[in-house]
This record gives sequence, structure tokens and C-alpha cells, in this order.
Amino acid sequence: MSVPPQQMEEVRRIFGAFLQKRGRRQTPERFIVLEEIYATNDHVDADELYIRLKDGGHRVSRATVYNTLELLMDCNLVVRHQFGRNQAKYERAFSYWQHDHLICMDCNELFEFCDPRIQSIQEMVADIYQFDIKHHSLNMYGRCAREHCPNRAVVTQEA
Repeated sequence: MSVPPQQMEEVRRIFGAFLQKRGRRQTPERFIVLEEIYATNDHVDADELYIRLKDGGHRVSRATVYNTLELLMDCNLVVRHQFGRNQAKYERAFSYWQHDHLICMDCNELFEFCDPRIQSIQEMVADIYQFDIKHHSLNMYGRCAREHCPNRAVVTQEA
């Protein structure tokens, strides 16, 4: 599901103001990276994002993708996840529902879930410790039980 046009305009405005405040140039390439990450629903690594942009006919360097992702994280428009030993993955963060992740250690499949009880726990802990939580990350690692998990260990039954 892509972002509604009015929300995308707000994201562009926030990024433009952030760049201006930091004295950074507002280049078309930076905004192309922003738009591509907001056009996707999945988690992407910087190289995947670069390839998508190149395949889409955009003239953008790999360095621009990496540098723009850093800027987008600095202004809280993108969040980076480090799932195990895999390459860092990025996803949009502006007005995006709070969610957490299940990661299969066999096939690296990523499942998102949202449970309002986690938000309640977060608020309770913040209150107890007088802590202003800006965001949280909950990643649970395990093995999915899907039959078509490509790296799933074969379970043998003893006679």
C-alpha cells in the first residue's frame, strides 16, 4: 500500500525543511530515494533500493542512496532495522503504525505484527521509569512452521 498523496507531500515538505535547516542541497536524486522507499511496503536494503532506482531509469549513485538513507533516518522519516547478521533493512517511518517483527532464522522471512498490548506495556514502563520513549523495536527470532520454508530442517520420525 503506497502512501496517500497528501501524506507524501507532507513527507517531502519535512525532508526539504530538514535539508534546508542543515544547509544541504535539495537535489532531485535525494527526493527520488525518499519517494522510492515510501512507494514500497517491504523492508529494503540500500543495494535493493539502488537497483530498483536504476531499473526504474533513475540516474542515482549508490553513494547517494546510502547518504540519503542516513539523512532520512536523521529526520525520522526512515527507520533502519538490523535483523540478525543480515544487511540492514530500511522502511518508511512517518505516520506508520507501530509494529514489530518475527524473523525466521531458516528462510529469513520477515513477518510484521501489531499488538496494542505492547504499546500499553511501553507506556507503563515509560511512566514507571520517567522515560520519554521516542520509538521501540521488537524483533523475535525463531523458525517458521510453513511447509514451503526453503531452508526448513527436515524433521524425521523415528520408528
